[in-house]
Amino acid sequence: TPRMRIPPSSATLLALLLLTACASRPAPPATPPAQRPAPKVLLVPERFVSAETPAEELDSVAAWTAPDGHTLAIVTGKSTHRLDVYDGDSGARLREAGEEGSAPGQFFRPNGIAIAGDKLFVVERDNHRVQVLSLPGFEPIGTFGENELRSPYGLWINDTEPGELEVYVTDSFMYGKHYDVVPPYAELDQRVRRYRVQFDQDGKLMANYGGAFGDTREDTALRMVESIAGDPSNDRMLIADEDTRHLSTLREYGFSGKFTGRSLPQDSFGAQAEGVALWTCPDGSGYWIAVDQLAPLTIFHLFDRRTLAPVG
Repeated sequence: TPRMRIPPSSATLLALLLLTACASRPAPPATPPAQRPAPKVLLVPERFVSAETPAEELDSVAAWTAPDGHTLAIVTGKSTHRLDVYDGDSGARLREAGEEGSAPGQFFRPNGIAIAGDKLFVVERDNHRVQVLSLPGFEPIGTFGENELRSPYGLWINDTEPGELEVYVTDSFMYGKHYDVVPPYAELDQRVRRYRVQFDQDGKLMANYGGAFGDTREDTALRMVESIAGDPSNDRMLIADEDTRHLSTLREYGFSGKFTGRSLPQDSFGAQAEGVALWTCPDGSGYWIAVDQLAPLTIFHLFDRRTLAPVG
C-alpha cells in the first residue's frame, strides 16, 4: 500500500491559510464533535506542482530554512533509495543526495524524515535504522536504532532542552508471506520506540534507547503505524493507525507512553489516516492537520489543538 505524507505544495498553502486563522480564530463550537455534521471540503489551489517522478515513490517531506532565508523541501524517495531536494518556493528540483546501500550517506528504503536545527533525521525501513546528516551539505553524522528497530517508518522529534532531543520512531513490523499480518496483540507494545539523542562538542552522535510503548487491547491497539507528531504543551502525541481493515484513525497518547483512551472521531476518515502535523498559534491555540488518503483527492482534516474537535 502506498504511504504518503503532506506534499510540499499542500503544506505551504495550509500554512498560509492557518496563519490567517490564527489571527481570526473563532471560538470553539459548544456542540459536541460527535453531533456535528461533517465539515465542508474547501478546495485550495496549489502554490506550485513539482514535476512528477512516479518511479521514485516519493514519500515524506521536511522543510529546512537556510540562514539566508531560502527554504528547501527535502523528500524521501523510497524506490530510488535517496533524498530529493526541491526549492521550497517554486517546487523546482535542485539536487539529490545519497544512493542505495548501508554505508554512511547511503539509504535503503528511506521513509520518515524530520529536522532539528541543522540536523536531518531519516528513517530507513530496510536498513532498520535512523540516519542523521548535517545540513546543508548532507554530510553523514551517524546512525542509531539498529539493535531495536525492525520495520521503522515515521518519526517525530521533541526538542527537550539545548543539546538534547527525544526521538520517537514508529515500528510497523508485520508477519506473514506478504508482511500484511498484524502481530499478536502482546507484541504491539513495541509500536513506538523512544530514543534520547545528543551531540557532543565535536558533533559526534550519542543515542540511548529509552524503551517502547503501544496499547495492546484488541479494539485500540496500534496495528499499522507510520505517522506520529507531538504537542508537549498539552502532553499529547497523535499516532496514526492506517489499518483500514479495522479502523483507521489517530490515537492520542501522553508523553508517558500511555494511551489516553481517546481517538479522533471514527467517522472522520474515509480512507487511511496517514500524515499528521501540528500548526501552533502564538496564543497557545492552533490546529492539528491530518491527512485522509483518499483517491483521487487527498483531504486534509483540521482539528482544534486543545479539544481535538473537528473544525474544517
